[in-house]
Amino acid sequence: MQQQKRSLALLAGLLGIVLLAGACHKKQVAAAPPAAPPAPTPAPTLHLTAEPSTIERGQSVTLSWTSQNATDLTLEPGVGKVPAQGSTTVTPQESTTYALTATGPGGSVTETARVTVTTPPPAAPPEAPKAEVSEEEVFGQSIKDAFFDYDKADIRPDAQQALTSDADFLKAHPNVKSTIEGHCDERGSEEYNFGLGDRRATAAKSFLVNLGINGDLINTISYGKDRPSCTDHDEACWQQNRRAHFHYGTEAK
Repeated sequence: MQQQKRSLALLAGLLGIVLLAGACHKKQVAAAPPAAPPAPTPAPTLHLTAEPSTIERGQSVTLSWTSQNATDLTLEPGVGKVPAQGSTTVTPQESTTYALTATGPGGSVTETARVTVTTPPPAAPPEAPKAEVSEEEVFGQSIKDAFFDYDKADIRPDAQQALTSDADFLKAHPNVKSTIEGHCDERGSEEYNFGLGDRRATAAKSFLVNLGINGDLINTISYGKDRPSCTDHDEACWQQNRRAHFHYGTEAK
């Protein structure tokens, strides 16, 4: 009987060892991985421009902007709250830095745009009205004398050029009346030089008439040697006195 009890105890011990070994070899269950942390909220982004960036005082500038991840935007100075994207026109009176601030769940960011304002140059003073130039003054500035050789009334080449220019002026002013004076140098008698001066004035008038000038608008007169333009006693001076001289109008002076 006692032997039987010892056998049962031994059997029970062996059975416990087998069960314990089976429990030790049972598959372990893997633990669940930890949850991933939430993604960070992105920060706002901005882009602000000013066109043109340099102006003269009184001119305007267009401010334009875009943004992302922003719930509140403020544009200063002088504009205030603005939408996420858009544009506005400003007219700064002095150089100004505009600042756009965007705020959102991810934080706050500011971008600036500089506008330079220059002072326009002072306006040029108005031109003084030009004094009217009379027809007589234009005549005196435009008409040329014709010069002659000693004791001659022939129209020499330089006199032809002068008289042709005179004809152009008279054609452009068809109502102008004029007088051609015949002059001589101091040599020779009074009577002879009056005759020579008359031939010189008449030759100049004929040349103009041949170029198409109305002869009724031109008078002639001879002063001989009585009205010299130069009083020296040499050839250079005498050459200046041998001339057909024009004056405005048909009344003798």
